[in-house]
Amino acid sequence: MSNKANSQIDSSQALTYQIRIEGHLGLPWTDWFEGLTVTLEGNGDTLLTGPVIDQAALYGLLKKVRDLAMPLVSVIRVKPVEADVPDVKW
Repeated sequence: MSNKANSQIDSSQALTYQIRIEGHLGLPWTDWFEGLTVTLEGNGDTLLTGPVIDQAALYGLLKKVRDLAMPLVSVIRVKPVEADVPDVKW
């Protein structure tokens, strides 16, 4: 059986994700998110952007968001060129 959705993804490369949470994170949290770019948006949200190697790593990041007790707004996979739209980056 063919899985067309997965046939276009090269599993040897990390995919770029944007994780949006409600509220601004402080500077000390940037290291906790392991290389993701932390962008503070004008509307009060924080956007975490960067490569995620696999689904297990994505779930690990989402677990960290849950542990912050900040509302998760969205999680989307983006093309790397789409990921560069920040208001304020750290």
